[in-house]
Amino acid sequence: MQFETKRLIIRSTNIDDGAFIYELLNTPKWIKYIGDRNLKSAKDGENYIKEKMIPQLKRLGYSNNTVILKESNTKIGSCGLYNRDGIDGVDIGFAFLPKYEKKGFAFESASELIKFSKKHFNIKKISAITTKENKASQKLILKLGLNFDKIIEIPPNNDEMLLYNMNS
Repeated sequence: MQFETKRLIIRSTNIDDGAFIYELLNTPKWIKYIGDRNLKSAKDGENYIKEKMIPQLKRLGYSNNTVILKESNTKIGSCGLYNRDGIDGVDIGFAFLPKYEKKGFAFESASELIKFSKKHFNIKKISAITTKENKASQKLILKLGLNFDKIIEIPPNNDEMLLYNMNS
């Protein structure tokens, strides 16, 4: 899967993104708000892609996407659709390297991903989850047009998360 916006290329994450995924999943905000995935090398990043991302992509046609700046071909973040336990509907998620935050890239990629998913995958319900502490994520989720629904617990740790939904 691949599509573009004015500034970005958004494409399915692949094995060649191992070093980038290792870097992204070890940023302080990822660890604080999403959780430590215990990746210690680019090879661990490749294995994470093989085990967590590619199987869903093969099964459903969508998964995690790498977000790339057109002007420099630089990998700057991720934005994807996830089939997640504990959520009725498809979960949209996003994360960016610190130097690319607060530049509108998350909104640009996520809003285009929502449009793309409705058109190409006929997805009817998009959800998003975030922690109570992650105010920036909450603000973006609302800007994308999702509405707060309720507090839920997500397996396997039963962490309390804020659930937002958008019905088409």
